[in-house]
This record gives sequence, C-alpha cells and structure tokens, in this order.
Amino acid sequence: MNQPAINVTPLIDVLLVLLIIFIVITPIKPTSFDARIPSEPTDDPAVNVHPNTLILSYEPSGLIRINREEPTYSIYDATPIANRFKAIFIERKENANVERTVFIKAPTGLDYGTVVRMIDAVKESGADPISLQIDGLEER
Repeated sequence: MNQPAINVTPLIDVLLVLLIIFIVITPIKPTSFDARIPSEPTDDPAVNVHPNTLILSYEPSGLIRINREEPTYSIYDATPIANRFKAIFIERKENANVERTVFIKAPTGLDYGTVVRMIDAVKESGADPISLQIDGLEER
C-alpha cells in the first residue's frame, strides 16, 4: 500500500523565485550622499536680517531682548513679552503680513525653567511655529 507523501519541491521552487524577485526589486543602498552644510555665521552688521524675523533672546544680564530692541523684559513676568508680540502680530495682520514665527535664542548653560518661561510667553501671544536657537555650542 502506498503511503501519502508531501512533495515540497514545488514549494521550494516558488520560494526561490520569490527570493530572486525581492532581491532584484530591492533598491540598492546609496554609498554616499551629498550634504549641504551651512556656512559659518558672521556677526557682520552689514548682513541684512529679514524684517519679519522675530527673535526673543536671553541676555547675560538676565533680561530678555526682542530683536534689536533694548533688553527691558524680565523672564519672571511674561505678560509684557506676550503683549509686545500680540501688538506686533496685530500690526502685521493690518499690513497683510501674517508671519508669526518666533525664534528663541538662549545659551546652552541656561536652566530649563527659564527657557520654558520664554516659550510660554511666546505661546501666550499666539506665535506659531516657535523655533529654538542655541548659543555657545562651540564652548562644549
């Protein structure tokens, strides 16, 4: 009497064909890619900053500066900072310019709580998006 047997040869043939197909259609990994590295920043006063750029920066004196204004804002009272940004946004809306991006610039040694207070003050004004800039990376 013949005993039933399973023939696995067709299954192996199908698996080998699938393996060859996947090997052929798999994209080849690039061996190199071009990276665009930004140039060194310059402190040249002749460099024109975009007029819509808003930068909230922490000064070593402990005060906060908006763009190139005199640093008169305290980090412990966020209301004047938020009110100033709200006024800027209202003025921009009247001029059909709705740019609301704010950059927060702080040194790396600044404590986390101070940076969070700066972010909260900017969020309260309705800025979106908020970006962080880090000073003093070359000191590390």
